[in-house]
Amino acid sequence: MTSVLERVAPARLGTGFRWLLGAGWVSNLGDGIALAAGPLLVASQTDQEFLVALAALLQWLPPFAFGLFAGALADRLDRKLIVVTVDVVRSLVLALLALSVLTDSISIWLVLVAMFLLGTAELFADNTMSTFLPMLVHRDDLGLANSRLQVGFITINQLVGPPIGAALFAAGMAWPFAGQAVLVLLSVVLLMRIALPPHGRAADAPPTRIRHDIVEGLRWAWHHAAVRTLILTILMFNVTFGAAWSVLVLYATERLGLGEVGFGLITTVSAVGGLLGTLAYPWITRHVTLGDLMRIGLVIETLTHLVLALTTSPYVAMPVFFVFGAHAFIWGTTAITIRQRSVPNDLQGRVGSVNLIGIFGGLVVGAGIGGVLAQHHGVTAPFWFAFVGSAVFVCVIWRQLRHIAHDEEAVPAI
Repeated sequence: MTSVLERVAPARLGTGFRWLLGAGWVSNLGDGIALAAGPLLVASQTDQEFLVALAALLQWLPPFAFGLFAGALADRLDRKLIVVTVDVVRSLVLALLALSVLTDSISIWLVLVAMFLLGTAELFADNTMSTFLPMLVHRDDLGLANSRLQVGFITINQLVGPPIGAALFAAGMAWPFAGQAVLVLLSVVLLMRIALPPHGRAADAPPTRIRHDIVEGLRWAWHHAAVRTLILTILMFNVTFGAAWSVLVLYATERLGLGEVGFGLITTVSAVGGLLGTLAYPWITRHVTLGDLMRIGLVIETLTHLVLALTTSPYVAMPVFFVFGAHAFIWGTTAITIRQRSVPNDLQGRVGSVNLIGIFGGLVVGAGIGGVLAQHHGVTAPFWFAFVGSAVFVCVIWRQLRHIAHDEEAVPAI
């Protein structure tokens, strides 16, 4: 048992990292259950394409609306206290959602409100938790630590959680949300064991307004070439991704003819690809420059939308989801490690929130576009939009990716 623990979380990463890893894996199981159960709950309350896309938009809206504020708070206040507080609130919302299902008082509007509240709580928790790792692990070990967190995220959040969520939903609509509430609380218990070093504003530092702190984070991110390029790229490509994936549950059930459990398998297949990509990441980065790696990934994403727009066969679509999953996690591992290595500790929350604005700002815009297109032109229209938009974005961003190539020292040392 000790040897297994050493391989998964080497002692040199510290006890704090092991508690963080455990809390992350427990929380990921709950989030993975919701990945399948959430869209299925929405689809059980309405068959209107716009409302289905609106549910996705409301989960993606909080980072876009409150992300900069959340980042500034993470750099000002006790980071562990922030995460514990919002996770307790999140568990209460989940419990109330499960209760409304059990009492048959659920409605699409109640579901939409719950999606927004859960997305808001998750924003403050996830953005703040992303600042823990650079405080617990040496800079040279960030690549290794991130890979361990990513493997746990893939296997538990993407592989294990969605099929369980779909199966629990089929057994009873309230079960997945009650289960997630319990898992979030268990994650809080594990997080309480972490001892973070001193952080935040120094006692003798002059007071500043929160607006000043936000502007400082924005300015730093803009002037760092590699971080700026990553943020702009994810912003542009999440517009197209958000348009297509906002109606994925309808695409899977109507276009591909998959049932509830089959929809959960899409996430599972993508996660298997992501796991392979993450495990192969050290070998890949030894043979491919970061700039070329980013370019290959963006081409893969563009072709993904094209094939999904054309096919009606699950046997064609599933391999596409597999390849896309590998690309997504390779990109994610690179991006987060570059950012954590580059950003000073007292700016981690704010620069991380700028990155979230790029991620979720694109998703919000994309979800709105996807819902309108699907409502008026059918469920494949968002995928055609995603293909054309991605192709244009590849041409726009192609030369800018040289900034990533110039940041070779940030390659994760796994």
